[in-house]
Amino acid sequence: MKKLITALVIVVVLLIVFILLGPFFVLQEGELAVITRFGKIVNTHYDAGLKIKVPLVDTVVKYPKKIMSWDGEAQRIPTRENQFIWVDATARWRIVDPSLFYQSINTLPNALLRLNDVINSATRTVISENYLNDAVRNTNRINQMQVDEQAQTVESLEDAEQLRNLTRTEIQQESIKIGREGLSNRILVSARDFSREYGIEVIDIVIRQIRYSDDLTQSVYQRMIKERNQIAEAYRSYGEGQQSRWRGKTENDKKSIISQAYATAEQIKGVADAKATQIYAEAYEEDPEFFALWRTLESYRKTIQNLNKVFSTEMEYFDILYGPAGSR
Repeated sequence: MKKLITALVIVVVLLIVFILLGPFFVLQEGELAVITRFGKIVNTHYDAGLKIKVPLVDTVVKYPKKIMSWDGEAQRIPTRENQFIWVDATARWRIVDPSLFYQSINTLPNALLRLNDVINSATRTVISENYLNDAVRNTNRINQMQVDEQAQTVESLEDAEQLRNLTRTEIQQESIKIGREGLSNRILVSARDFSREYGIEVIDIVIRQIRYSDDLTQSVYQRMIKERNQIAEAYRSYGEGQQSRWRGKTENDKKSIISQAYATAEQIKGVADAKATQIYAEAYEEDPEFFALWRTLESYRKTIQNLNKVFSTEMEYFDILYGPAGSR
């Protein structure tokens, strides 16, 4: 009996010691666990709950089960036509095989470093194998667009249409075959092939931003400046044409007004001359001698003041000055 009690006491003591040593651990939702014994993996847990391990012997390594993000640094990469662009990509990933992850990488910081190598390498490879247009566009919709300048300071619809024809820009861009989204998918496929070796699944990769390098940016600016200069030249040409048209119209209006004014003036002058002639005739009929005197005096007033010399007085023109009427 005493032996039985002693055995029970020993069992209870061992059980208490076992419990105090911590054979249980809790795996939370969103966690994975790898149990190692002397560096060797003995078990893995994918589901949350109360788990058991061998105290003092087993080690529990927990990893997040959730989807995590990866944000890389922007890379300067040449395209197939040797045009340099800055590519900034982002990705989502998760641990799908904790045993393989523990053996190959072990920690999350190491995983991020390994993803840097894998995703950056895949990005450089895919971008450098394809053209610039595929990297910056997803569709060929730009080739179907037609840009018309809004002409709001014209007089007629005909002028507006003429100005639109002058300023219309039709630039045919090179057609894309893969597109930016297609390149992202190719980068994803390439990165997945390498990440499987580490127990990682790359869920998706998105090219977040693409920026032109300084030399390429300058080239784009020069092309934009050239296009705007062409449009400005079209406006200038249209303006010069309108100026010439208005100058011609103004000159024609000026000549027309002068011609009408001259005709009116000649008509008024003719009526006035006729009226004067009529008055002179009536005055002559009233007193012919006085009329002859007045006409002669008027003639003297206009001619004698500019007359410097007279060589003879025996002239009918001076009869009034030297005749009987003149002597008086």
